Amino acid sequence: MGETGRFFKRAILKLSGEALREPGSTDNISPEIVGRIAGEIATASKRGVELGIVVGGGNFWRGAAASARGMDRPTADYVGMMATVMNALALQAALEEQGVMCVVQSAIEMKNVAEPFIRRKANRHLANQCVVIFAAGTGSPFFSTDTTAALRASEMGADVILKATMVDGVYTADPKTDPSATRYETITFHECMVQRLKVMDATAFSLCMDNNIPIIVFDLGEDGNIERALRGEELGTIIQSE
Repeated sequence: MGETGRFFKRAILKLSGEALREPGSTDNISPEIVGRIAGEIATASKRGVELGIVVGGGNFWRGAAASARGMDRPTADYVGMMATVMNALALQAALEEQGVMCVVQSAIEMKNVAEPFIRRKANRHLANQCVVIFAAGTGSPFFSTDTTAALRASEMGADVILKATMVDGVYTADPKTDPSATRYETITFHECMVQRLKVMDATAFSLCMDNNIPIIVFDLGEDGNIERALRGEELGTIIQSE
């Protein structure tokens, strides 16, 4: 039970690929950052939260950007899906070093490194307190990893999506460019879409709205925030139906 009275039995943690890279570094993955994230997840998982993780691949590749430069969009997206698998395997290794049971399930079959995504099997893993990292997006092009997080949360019956970002919530405008921007404590899915706040894409929002899954947007950069979010403490911005 967190300070606000929320208790999450099952959660999906959404991590961007960029979050695994040291800012300004040419290295795609920082072992130190991945280790810190794994340590916070390990501490929180000991409290009994059933946790699934969706990680992006933007530290290696962005399909939309490659498409804009002339690459066939489906091919560009499939390359991006492979990038998420690399991040998933790095995070799995770090979690196992922390003593956390962990499995990677891939939406694109690659049996030498990951299980195929099977909903019933993923559900059993979660129920047995094994962290499941969902890799390779939805397995289809044109869908973001935010949509993957919303889809897996819906399939797994998650209580919440915890979206770890580089800012401490949802703002009226980009706080990096607009000093007058203010942070919302709560906001609805509809308001986010009307105001065109770039938190998640419309497909992800629609899935969360249809299945009444709230999203908590919080700052990954502050030590301990993943653990706080999983404990249900008040932080960041809550996006919900009403």
